[in-house]
Amino acid sequence: MKIRKRLFLFGIILPLFVSCTAGIKGRLAADGSGEFTVSTSLEPRTAALIRSLKSVAGPSPGTEPVLDGESIARSMSSAPGIRSVSFRNTDSRSIEGLLAVSHIGEFLAPAGGKGGFITLEQGAGGVSRLSIIMNRDSAPGILSLVSAEVSDYLAALMAPLVTGEDLTRAEYLSLVASIYGQGTADEIARGSIQAAVDFPGQVRSVRGGSCSGKTAEFTIPLLDLLVLETPLSYEVSWSP
Repeated sequence: MKIRKRLFLFGIILPLFVSCTAGIKGRLAADGSGEFTVSTSLEPRTAALIRSLKSVAGPSPGTEPVLDGESIARSMSSAPGIRSVSFRNTDSRSIEGLLAVSHIGEFLAPAGGKGGFITLEQGAGGVSRLSIIMNRDSAPGILSLVSAEVSDYLAALMAPLVTGEDLTRAEYLSLVASIYGQGTADEIARGSIQAAVDFPGQVRSVRGGSCSGKTAEFTIPLLDLLVLETPLSYEVSWSP
């Protein structure tokens, strides 16, 4: 793959994991399908870093956004479990849009739709359950289903979710600061994903978050996702 295409894919995927604030709101239907609104915005230093890396491929128009909503949507449209995706730019480093999933259990799952990081158990004993588990062993495979090249660029940021290196959160931030500066490390440290999902029934229990009525809410520190010092594990159970 030519370097410009590889850097383009880097610009698509990296912002979903590093130095940004992201929000996800949506609903899961009883048949496992779902619709989610997604918004993400890069922090200034990370945006500058991406611009610098893209410049390796050659000059680009000064008006080109750091995040290109339409391009991101085109890239994600062929990923497993996605029915449709549409993003737009709200500014040069921010996007928002709609992601529709054909079945949540197939989202970024291996061929055949089994063995992914999301498991949906429907109606067992009147209770349905959604589980999400990600660790250093499974993360590279998940990323490869989005892009075979993305691991190269997350590796450039020394992210243990790709390298598998046994680093603590503090050790990783110290490493980033030594290479890219303390400002970039600080942006990573304060990044987070805020998620709120409506389920097709009364939520009975939540692991790793909170609930009210049919809604479960989660705050996921991006540092935890990048480092995976401990596996990320979330679970929601509900009943009609």
